[in-house]
Amino acid sequence: MKSIRTYHILFLIFFINALGFSQSKKKNAANDNFDAYGYMMPIESYESLLKKKYDEPIIYKKLGNQNFLSANYDVATYWYEKLINLNDIEIEPDYLYRYALSLKSIKKYEEANLWMEKFRKAKNQDIRANLYAENTDYLKDITIPTDQYTIENFDVINSAESDFAPSYLQEKMVFATTRDLDSEVDYNNLVYSNLYTAEFSKNSETVSLKKFSAYINTKANESSTTFSNDGKTVYFTRNNFEKNNLKRDKNGISRLKIYRATLEGDSWANELELPFNSDEYSVAHPSLNSAGTKLYFVSDMPGGKGASDIYVVDVLTDGSYGIPQNLGAPINTEGKETFPFISESETLYYASDGHPGLGGLDLFKVNLKDKKSILNLGSPINSSEDDFSIVMDVKEENGFFASNRKGGQGSDDIYSLTLRKNECFTFINGVALDKDSDTPLAETIITALNNEGEEIAKSQTTSDGTYTIRIPCQENQYQLTGSKDGYEDGSLFMLTSPEEKQINATQLKLEESSKVANVGSDLVKILKLTPIYFDLNSSYIRTDAFAELDKVVDYMLRRPEIRIEVGSHTDSREQDNYNLWLSERRANRTVAYILSKGIDASRISGKGYGETQLTNHCKNGMPCSDKDHQLNRRSEFIVIEK
Repeated sequence: MKSIRTYHILFLIFFINALGFSQSKKKNAANDNFDAYGYMMPIESYESLLKKKYDEPIIYKKLGNQNFLSANYDVATYWYEKLINLNDIEIEPDYLYRYALSLKSIKKYEEANLWMEKFRKAKNQDIRANLYAENTDYLKDITIPTDQYTIENFDVINSAESDFAPSYLQEKMVFATTRDLDSEVDYNNLVYSNLYTAEFSKNSETVSLKKFSAYINTKANESSTTFSNDGKTVYFTRNNFEKNNLKRDKNGISRLKIYRATLEGDSWANELELPFNSDEYSVAHPSLNSAGTKLYFVSDMPGGKGASDIYVVDVLTDGSYGIPQNLGAPINTEGKETFPFISESETLYYASDGHPGLGGLDLFKVNLKDKKSILNLGSPINSSEDDFSIVMDVKEENGFFASNRKGGQGSDDIYSLTLRKNECFTFINGVALDKDSDTPLAETIITALNNEGEEIAKSQTTSDGTYTIRIPCQENQYQLTGSKDGYEDGSLFMLTSPEEKQINATQLKLEESSKVANVGSDLVKILKLTPIYFDLNSSYIRTDAFAELDKVVDYMLRRPEIRIEVGSHTDSREQDNYNLWLSERRANRTVAYILSKGIDASRISGKGYGETQLTNHCKNGMPCSDKDHQLNRRSEFIVIEK
């Protein structure tokens, strides 16, 4: 598999500008255009850029943007952070936005919000900044969306490569994929896509796959189809392609264009390039309304608001076209709006990274009659990764979309979605915490299990340790478990009723693996306590021991299931019987202190061992220093029951 996904190559084409493939401006980029450092080339290394004599700010921008535009958000975060932490350099506000978006994509939402606030202050006229300011609690709406869907990986058509941009062709599906391409098709070491058709059996359990059309598929990128209702006209996206070769602009970039073809018999023919295409900017991702009178598409043509905007153009009765119109704000932002789909009800579905979302591209919808209520489709359709190219059926109850979320078969997979009508859910909101410190635990996997131990829901905590998980109402008894590397699984048993639609403030506590106390364990070692020492011939607790004993108390309060024995010891000086008596007094005073802090007497006992369990060689008659003898005057806290 190639290093950059084909779908993201299509995005990269939107981001090329005056620097393009040129490398003439190296040490000082006088014309520091924001998107100049991300373009349709394999991602470079820090060392290679250093050898080309780029300075550090440009290297960080190039590597940040190249990884951002290729959806390597975790890596992009690393380079953007280095850029932002540079001293004595002015950072363009859009880098703050991309850094925030990258943080979201690795689920560091609280940190992302801090940078969104900085972006808002730096660029307060930006639509994206205003949308964030209008709803800083956007995550709650996205996590618990108004419409509830179930999604499934549509594995009957997905491959180990990139599969995306599904569309309906009556009873069939047409989609873009990078599978089965000729090995000779390799421009700049990047994979290119073709169109495939999927024809389903009556129960949709089996599928027949074949290449869509030898006439339409070429050695360039083909993707994003839309069909007339009668299935006889297709609009599709392709690179600027002429005489079997890519046609490039002055910067060496082959832009995207929309083409139209018609069906003659069983074959596609009469290919036509649309008149508002250009060799200098991209036009892509068409969607035809049901009446066939309007065509929606994406472009980075001059005059737009952001990296790519959504436009609409009239399709006239004589086969010609009107003048493309930008849909404007608030649909379009200074970010990316892309992959539009227009439904039967004139609802526009599209992907955007300019509106508040979970990270990367999120999917949205808006009724074009008012254009005001732009709705994030929410979880589980949207994820922290890129979610895009959605299509819906006539009733808008079922559909398909593409995503590069974890757990798929390839770099981009197609997923099916189904609206869950007349179904009841309970939303559990809570936080995962470290059992000892109450520190929120980010990136903790939260799983819900029913009485049979079957998984019924799954979620993950955000950067502040919070989570929301959706449970079917009929599951009134279930268990939540939390899993995180370095911690023992935590569990929480829940009892709910169908009337409870939302439960807040649940706490799921996980114990750090190194702090698990098994029977026979000494809490001095587990809690890394300073040893509880006593003065010579004294059973009184020293003042320096109170803080350490309080740690034992806190540990026991958080773990009501354990019992401990306080074992107190002396050094070998004095008589054996005296030492046993003295150690008993030491044990009893230690136990009394712990009981005074609220620990039940049934959970703690004490025993004096005198000089019978020395930790070193200092037996009777052996010459030892005061320091060596001190090591034996101690108390231990041994777990005797859990």
